[in-house]
Amino acid sequence: MKRILVISVFLINCFLIVGLPTPAKASSHATASVSLSYQKIPSFPPIPFDSTLVAPFFAKYPKFKYLKPEVVQLYRKHNYEFLWHDGSGMNEFAALLYSKVNNLEQEGIKTRVPYAEKLQTIFQDAENMEKSDVEVELLMSSLYFFYADRVFKGIDTKQTVELGWYLPRKKQSYVNRLDSLLQDPSLINKQLKDLPGQYYLLKDALQNYRNIEKNGGWDPIVFPKTIKSLKPGDTSDVILQVRKRLFITRDLKIDSQKNIFDNELLEGLLKYKERNAFTTDSLLLPKHISSMNINVHARIKTIMVNMERSRWISPSLTQTQQSIVVNIPSFTLTYFKEGKPVLVSKVVVGKSMNKTAVFSGQMNQIIFSPYWNVPPSILRKEILPAIAKNSNYLAKHDMEWVGNRVRQRPGEQNALGKVKFVFPNSHIIYMHDTPSKTLFNKEQRAFSHGCIRVARPRDLAIKVLEGDKNWTVEKIDAAMNREVEKTYNLRTQIPVYIGYFTAWVDSEREIHFYEDIYAHDERLSKILLSDL
Repeated sequence: MKRILVISVFLINCFLIVGLPTPAKASSHATASVSLSYQKIPSFPPIPFDSTLVAPFFAKYPKFKYLKPEVVQLYRKHNYEFLWHDGSGMNEFAALLYSKVNNLEQEGIKTRVPYAEKLQTIFQDAENMEKSDVEVELLMSSLYFFYADRVFKGIDTKQTVELGWYLPRKKQSYVNRLDSLLQDPSLINKQLKDLPGQYYLLKDALQNYRNIEKNGGWDPIVFPKTIKSLKPGDTSDVILQVRKRLFITRDLKIDSQKNIFDNELLEGLLKYKERNAFTTDSLLLPKHISSMNINVHARIKTIMVNMERSRWISPSLTQTQQSIVVNIPSFTLTYFKEGKPVLVSKVVVGKSMNKTAVFSGQMNQIIFSPYWNVPPSILRKEILPAIAKNSNYLAKHDMEWVGNRVRQRPGEQNALGKVKFVFPNSHIIYMHDTPSKTLFNKEQRAFSHGCIRVARPRDLAIKVLEGDKNWTVEKIDAAMNREVEKTYNLRTQIPVYIGYFTAWVDSEREIHFYEDIYAHDERLSKILLSDL
């Protein structure tokens, strides 16, 4: 019995039914059109191929050689049976994978696809599609691992460490994952086992901003130097420009083209400020205009960089019983229980010369009324010069010598405040209270020597000890106001993740942008574009 198999633009468009993108326009390194029509006569499934053919294949296609271990593992598992061919030719997932590879930009990836012309020939030639060819088989498996490596895994772990990212990378077997994809190809569209939900939210945001770019982006707003600020009730031509800008990014529902600062504009401005980490007051200042004038291409680049960071994160990160997540660029801490946020607090992080590291740890102690053991670097650079100028410096700051170290006693002056949260790590970083509360009122909060100051330390302690009958709120308050340090070892350790995301999509699907305070984005962007 004969049947007709049509692989064409029509079929590729039909992939939209299951949420797949249409291929991009053909370029020098990728094709977007697969068009052919032919008859297929069913035959018996191809017999296993000779394992000795693998080495010559990688000699012929050296750009895929780094994938050889995975390819060999795959075929050993399947006894060198054909995976991309059934009894009548190339299977459904092969065409789908080819379409996905041709649309890598939708995944926030700009790269050259190795052997694009060869792959194009395969998918445009009916004979190649029909026959069981070992070279084509190995090309498809290599293409799958290439796709998984770029989309699911991201750049090499060694490179992320060089970028200062010490969070543990997820471990996943893409050899095993292929089995489920061959059974249900549509799973490739949203692999929540491989990528966190945030990745797909950023992917949607990327599409939105690319649509904005396609429609011309936005024009820079001209803000005369004679204007220091604008407030509700003011009239200005600047307001016309701001309205248009806020409408483009959906902060305003309509562009009324009015030049008066009315409640409608205020509502849109407040939404923009909230999305861009500004204080949500009613003033329109030059710094807000500077933010609005960051062009759409730069915003797209930021989204792509953060999609890459999302690839490094395990989807189960916040699905544990409890976890604490700090995002350095947004200066925020979020405490999750059962996957839901139960506490959000402002934080102060390390300044550019004393960057807070990106890593993870296990919180195992809370220290109430802590001593502050002055780090050797601070002792050498700050304390000793201060003592040289003023012999009463230590007494004035409630400090004392302990051997050859200096420590600060518990109390109102203590640099760690009234409570310290310990998660042992090689970076000697912890979270703590602080007597310098006014710093939390600032938008940009990179002021520490690397440790993380918490705006709501009492609330955090209460939440962490919630459910422990030995720790009432009254007992916590008393412990925070002792003259002697008190350490409590947690019954259950809490994972702590210190991350670095300059773009983040919230639960309302609104994208937030944060300043790249440590200039990590530019370094990562150069790596991502290095093979173009």
